Amino acid sequence: MKIALLGYGKMGKAIERIALQKGHEIVFISSGNLEETKLSFADVAIDFSVPEAAFQNISTCLKIGIPVVSGTTGWLEDYEKAVELCHEKSGAFLYASNFSLGVNLFFRMNQQLAEIMRNFPQFRIEIEETHHTEKKDAPSGTAISLANQIIQKTEKTGWELMENKEKNCNHHSIPIIAKRVPNVAGTHVVKYASEMDDIELKHTAHSREGFATGAILAAEWLVDKTGVFGMNDVLKNILL
Repeated sequence: MKIALLGYGKMGKAIERIALQKGHEIVFISSGNLEETKLSFADVAIDFSVPEAAFQNISTCLKIGIPVVSGTTGWLEDYEKAVELCHEKSGAFLYASNFSLGVNLFFRMNQQLAEIMRNFPQFRIEIEETHHTEKKDAPSGTAISLANQIIQKTEKTGWELMENKEKNCNHHSIPIIAKRVPNVAGTHVVKYASEMDDIELKHTAHSREGFATGAILAAEWLVDKTGVFGMNDVLKNILL
């Protein structure tokens, strides 16, 4: 498989390393403006760029018929435009806030726990995420996905980014505390707290290898398909 890498930060380099180990070929690397001629040699593009570039990268791929996998977060105000363009061009587009198999299992457990806990309003819900200091957006896309899953299963109607735990949050919102510390791949905690006890669901990433491996798996799956997809589509046979 011939891969174009859009974004060449730590995730891009991890994807490159694992892709080469799996026998794939990197035919184009971009950390800035896309060169459509070089991009057109790829079977699929994997975008881990920055929020400001993601939508343009995805649009360019779809316009020239290159399937694109995106793991960039912080750009989702343009997500529906990308979906519309994908359908218009009969392209292939897959977005996920997190490509790790462990995180996607974590998502499943989060949904199941939220369904159980909606009958116990005495438990307060909060989410805490910790990432490296170079991460551009806060809260993380994974934390937002966790919050949205809980919103779908409970009476909560939204989420709020909190600077600290002492700040009051709207009763109908889920507080998300975002921490940035050096050399952390990513930790997410969903907490249900009451006066008597706490329940916590936690995922800790030890490296970027899990994210990179999942992104390559998604790219392999997306080639020769048409439509808009998520990581559940890739993993549904595993997660049944």
